[in-house]
Amino acid sequence: MNFEERKYVLIAAVVLISSVFLLRLFWVQVVDDQWKAEAANISERKVTVYPARGLILDRNGELLVANTPVYDIMVVPREVVAFDTNAFAALVGVPVDEVKRRIAEAGGYSSYKPSVFEKQITADQYAAIAPHLSKYQGFYGQSRTLRTYPRRIAAHLLGYLSEVDARKVEQDPYYKPGDVIGVGGLEQYYEKELRGRRGVKYVVVDVHNKVQGPFREGLYDTLAHEGKHLYTSIDARMQAYGERLMKGKKGSIVAIEPATGEILCLVTSPTYDPELLVGRVRNTNYGVLQRDSLKPLFDRALQAQYPPGSIYKIVQSLLALQDSVITPNTGFPCNKALVGCHAHPNAGTIQSAIQYSCNPYFYMVFKRLMEQGDHKDRFTAASINLDHWNTGMRSFGLGQRPRVDLPALKGGSIPDAKFYDRIYGKGRWAFSTIYSVSIGQGEVLVVPMQMANLAAIFANKGWYRDPHVVRAVGRPDSLLPQWQEKHVTDVDAHWYDLIQEGMRRVVNEPGGTARQARIPGITVCGKTGTAENPHGQDHAVFVCFAPMEEPRIAMAVYVENSGFGGTWAAPIASLLMEQYLTDSISRPDLEQRMLEADLIAQEKFFRKKPKPPRSRR
Repeated sequence: MNFEERKYVLIAAVVLISSVFLLRLFWVQVVDDQWKAEAANISERKVTVYPARGLILDRNGELLVANTPVYDIMVVPREVVAFDTNAFAALVGVPVDEVKRRIAEAGGYSSYKPSVFEKQITADQYAAIAPHLSKYQGFYGQSRTLRTYPRRIAAHLLGYLSEVDARKVEQDPYYKPGDVIGVGGLEQYYEKELRGRRGVKYVVVDVHNKVQGPFREGLYDTLAHEGKHLYTSIDARMQAYGERLMKGKKGSIVAIEPATGEILCLVTSPTYDPELLVGRVRNTNYGVLQRDSLKPLFDRALQAQYPPGSIYKIVQSLLALQDSVITPNTGFPCNKALVGCHAHPNAGTIQSAIQYSCNPYFYMVFKRLMEQGDHKDRFTAASINLDHWNTGMRSFGLGQRPRVDLPALKGGSIPDAKFYDRIYGKGRWAFSTIYSVSIGQGEVLVVPMQMANLAAIFANKGWYRDPHVVRAVGRPDSLLPQWQEKHVTDVDAHWYDLIQEGMRRVVNEPGGTARQARIPGITVCGKTGTAENPHGQDHAVFVCFAPMEEPRIAMAVYVENSGFGGTWAAPIASLLMEQYLTDSISRPDLEQRMLEADLIAQEKFFRKKPKPPRSRR
C-alpha cells in the first residue's frame, strides 16, 4: 500500500473511532438515564429545609416564644474520606472516640443518607466551624431554628422541644430521626400547628464539598411552610409578677377572665428558666432539674391534687339552696362538738356562714343534703342522695378533667355511692361516715385549675366557658370556636347573689377571713381555705374575683405548707389582681413582704402536731 492509500486508511480509522466515541457520548448523556442519575448522585445533595416553628405571643402581642437560628452538622458516610480525626474533633467540640462512634452509627443507619452528626450548634459557634468544614469531605452544615424565650417565664405553660424517639418515628411518618417535637405545654398540644411543613432542596457540590448552586435551577425543590403563630390569652406582665411573688414558695396561681374563660396567667412554683432546656445543654440540664428535690418540672397548677378545704363550702351552700334543704336565713350554732372550728359569732344566714367559714354550719348543711327525709334508712338515704349530690358537683366541672388546651391535666375526684361501697361495703356507710366531705376534706380532690374555674362560676353567677390559653391560631382574628360553648351549673342564677355577698364579707367585713385581700377602691369577693396536708403544714388556698360589680378576673392561689389561706394566698392574689386591674401597686409594704418571704426555707422548722384519728359517727 502506497502512502496515498495509507492516508485514507488512517483518516477512516480516525473517523470511525471518533464516531464511536461520539455515539457513546450521545448514549450516555441523552439516551441512558442510568448514567444521568449516577452523575446526579455524585454531584447533588439533598438538603432538608426545616420550617420556622410558629411563634407564641401573649394577649398584648408580646413574644413569649421566638426562634433563633442554629446549625446541625450532617454526615454522609459513603462520602467520608480519611481525615485528621483529632483536628476535626477539636473543631466541632466532640471527643475523638465520640467522633468515631457517631460516624459508625451513621453508617449503620445508611451509608447514602445524611445523618445528624452534631446538632443545635449556635450561630456564633458555627461561624467558627464553617470556614474549615470543607476540608472534611462528607460533612456539611444544615440550618434550622431553636426556641428562645425573651421573657424567660411560663416554662410549664409553654413546654419545650425534644428530639423524637424511635417509637414516634415509627408511628408518625412525618418525623425522621433527629427531628424535634413539642413536649408538654402549648408546644405539645399545638404541635401540628406550630411545626409547619418541611421542604427539600437539591444543591450541587464540587469535589471539595463546597456548594456550587441549586441543582437544575431548583426544579425539584419543595418549599418549607412555617408553622402557625399562637395568639394566647396570657398577660406576660402578670405572669412574670406572679412568678416573682411565688419565688421561695411551693404552689400555683391560675387566673381566668370569667366572661371568656381565657387564662390570664398560669404560675407553678418552683419553676425553671425555659432557656435551660434549649440546645446542646438540654439533656444535662434536664437531668439536673429531674433530680432537684423541689421538683421544678412538676406542674402544680395542672397536676397537683388537693382537698378543696373551705372553698368547698360555697358549692355545698349552692346545692343545698337549690334542693331547698336550707333557706337564705337558715342558721346553725357553731357547735364544736360536731367538728372543730375557730372562734366567731353564730352564723344566722348563709352569707354569714360563708363570711365566718363556720365548720359546724356546713356539717349540718351536708347532713341535710344526705338525709333529706325521703328514706327512713339513713344508709339508703346517704347512698341515693350522694349520687344526686355528685351530679350537682360535676355540673361545676369537678370530678372530671377540664377541657383545657394543655396536656397532662388531672381531673380530681368527687366520690359517689359506688366509691364508698368499694371502701366500706354496700349499705355500711352513711352521712356519719363521710361527714368530713362537708368541709372539703376527706375523699374530695381538686386541681388548682378547677378551683380557678369555680371562682369564674361564682363571678358569672352559674356558668362558665372552658378555660383555655390560645385565643387564635395563625391570625389574631381567627378566634377558636370551640371555646365559645357555655356551660351552666345545676343551680339557679339568683342563689349566686347570696354567695357573692358572703364572699364580699369574707374580704371586706369584720370577722371575714381574708382581710388582707382588700384592694383600695375595688370590691373583692373571696374565700379562704385550708387543705389538709398529712406530710407537713396545711396548704393555704384562696379563690376570688373582682370587681364584684363587673368581674374581670377570677383566681385561685395555692401556697403549700403555709397554713391558713388568709396569711399568704389571699395577699398574693390581691397584689396580682391590683396589678392587672389598675396597672399599679398601692401597698408596697405588703408587696415587699410577699416578695421576700421564703417559705420553702422555713419548712424544715415546722413540727406537725398529731391529729386524732377520724371517727365514724
